[in-house]
Amino acid sequence: MSTINLPPTSQDAPQPTDKEVEEELCLLDLEDADSLLEHVQDLISQHLDEFPEDQIDDEATRYAAKMTKASITDGTRNGHVRIIRHYITFHLRRNKKWDAKRVDEQTPGDITAFITQKCGPPEEGFEGRKYSTAVSTRAALTMWRGLPTRSRQVSQFMVGLEKTKAKSREISSSARALSLEDIHRLYQHCMSPDLSSAQRRAGTVRYVCLSPTCILD
Repeated sequence: MSTINLPPTSQDAPQPTDKEVEEELCLLDLEDADSLLEHVQDLISQHLDEFPEDQIDDEATRYAAKMTKASITDGTRNGHVRIIRHYITFHLRRNKKWDAKRVDEQTPGDITAFITQKCGPPEEGFEGRKYSTAVSTRAALTMWRGLPTRSRQVSQFMVGLEKTKAKSREISSSARALSLEDIHRLYQHCMSPDLSSAQRRAGTVRYVCLSPTCILD
């Protein structure tokens, strides 16, 4: 009598560790960031009113305007420039010695600090903007002097921010019934006997993260 070897069920398979889940979420974040670059101008345009042109006319804003005019390529759109100016002005007002030309190990922290200012909770003194503002801000900053917007620190921050916004119901998701295509994808990424245990765990994380239709409010 022949024996049929079935792939392990979700109960038999080892559960992914927190580190594995975090690693997979960071990879998903980077994939999402790459895919959004195709529509970055539309995304930024939706949030330009959160980065007004008429800032206070002070030394910081004048320097920011000078820096962006001199250093940003012709291919950079006006929306990118406005967000980058706000980024420079924000840091110069915090620290007059801050160097807008510096890109080093501290730069990911500069990026997340600015996004926190825009999207952190109002009760803690931040502006309380939506997660989509963080996404558009990150995309715009990619255009400035090779800022490391894809660094692990920034990616982990974006994953954490998205979770925080989701918990506070600032990011909505709509559930829908599984289609035949969904079922095939579920098998392909999570249950196929051709997959290793690690691949099944990674596939499960991906499927759980991507199954709902997430709406960036």
